[in-house]
Amino acid sequence: MEMEELITQITERLPAIDSGGRLVIGIDGMSRSGKTTLTAKLAENYKSENIPAFSFHLDDLIVERERRYWTGEEEWYEYYQLQWETDWLRDHFFRRLKTAEELTLPFYDGEEDRRENRKVALPESYIIIIEGVFLQRREWRGYCDYVIYIDSSKQQRIEREAAIVQQNLAKFENRYWKAENHYLKSQNPQSHADFIVRN
Repeated sequence: MEMEELITQITERLPAIDSGGRLVIGIDGMSRSGKTTLTAKLAENYKSENIPAFSFHLDDLIVERERRYWTGEEEWYEYYQLQWETDWLRDHFFRRLKTAEELTLPFYDGEEDRRENRKVALPESYIIIIEGVFLQRREWRGYCDYVIYIDSSKQQRIEREAAIVQQNLAKFENRYWKAENHYLKSQNPQSHADFIVRN
């Protein structure tokens, strides 16, 4: 399916935004499934129609390396459970998306390996797009008005980043893929999504 056709299908299915309200769209899927690309195209589509839209990437809200690597826990657990301050994000990000005029969030700087609090203003009438792996985990489920799940086979995702995967095969096997399998089995994200994209 062409991207333009996909965007049309999604926007036609979205619930209407209340006057002066916000619509929160979630884009979930495994690593390298196409979440970031779809998020960018969707935001671009809204902006071209003069509809204010802003996207949040959960990868921008992770914690410092020492809190998610070399902790003594299994690698998959570090990635799934320690990569984000899950409860803090639920209380200070997800729960406030519909009502807050402004959010203060700890954005991660990968080069410096540190987080810096930044204020994000949220206009009254607004489209908010959140993309990230594990978006429909139990702690965060229910805060998006509409969830799109990108279903992409492991083989297709490996082929998209073949060189990176081959260089870090043990890390992918022990960290990312095990965590993704845990998420798929324990949370069953496709069953909670409003729309599934096969990519």
